[in-house]
Amino acid sequence: MECRHCASPLEKPGDFCLVCREANTEAVVLEAGRERATLTMLGDEDRQEPILGQTTITTTPEDGENEPIELRNFAGLIGDEIRRKRPDEVYAGGKRIVIRAVREDVHHPFYRVDDDDPVQAVRDRRGNRALEVVETPPAEKIGGSHSTLIGGRTGMRAIQTVAGHPHVKKVIPGPIDAGGKGSQSGLRAKVTRADDGGNVRMLIRNGSSVQENRIVTTARDREMGERIREDLNDVLEEAEFQ
Repeated sequence: MECRHCASPLEKPGDFCLVCREANTEAVVLEAGRERATLTMLGDEDRQEPILGQTTITTTPEDGENEPIELRNFAGLIGDEIRRKRPDEVYAGGKRIVIRAVREDVHHPFYRVDDDDPVQAVRDRRGNRALEVVETPPAEKIGGSHSTLIGGRTGMRAIQTVAGHPHVKKVIPGPIDAGGKGSQSGLRAKVTRADDGGNVRMLIRNGSSVQENRIVTTARDREMGERIREDLNDVLEEAEFQ
């Protein structure tokens, strides 16, 4: 394959061009199994270059004390392939333990996708979605009149997990209600249904206390907001807040 910008030869389809310093892949779809991962590189639909190529990476899962090292190495190989593409977005489906390890290894926006045909689902999703990406650091997205966060440092980590999403503009903590039903499961967080403007709310529970936090997104309507809500709940689940 040649670079679509300067026609220089690329080692692999969709690679970032080291000659003109331009990206050729707009999104990567990761189908993550515990033994095999497939990455599909997507280009510009408008240029009629939707699928640029695929790469498959395999591993032999280990048991016991060797498993963390083997999993980290597997995720590292997947991360290396993603980094050489420098995509705008990464869509991931499959084994959560693998996705979580890859997410820790790379720093691209991640979105969860669960579908029998994830590549086509992502193509449909990208064709219907053109949302603004917010580059503001997570800590700078947190504001409002209530400065106390439920759960201390753990609650702050949950808030920052959500604030790190590229389509979240701001997280506004609300007052803490200490009159709820007690729970022994520790701090839990869940993002609720989007409103008509595409914004959502995150409920954080810690023991008998509950805090409702308003999340301002870049969505324009409820449908777009629901997609962001699904992404946020997936991120919270992977971070073990659900």
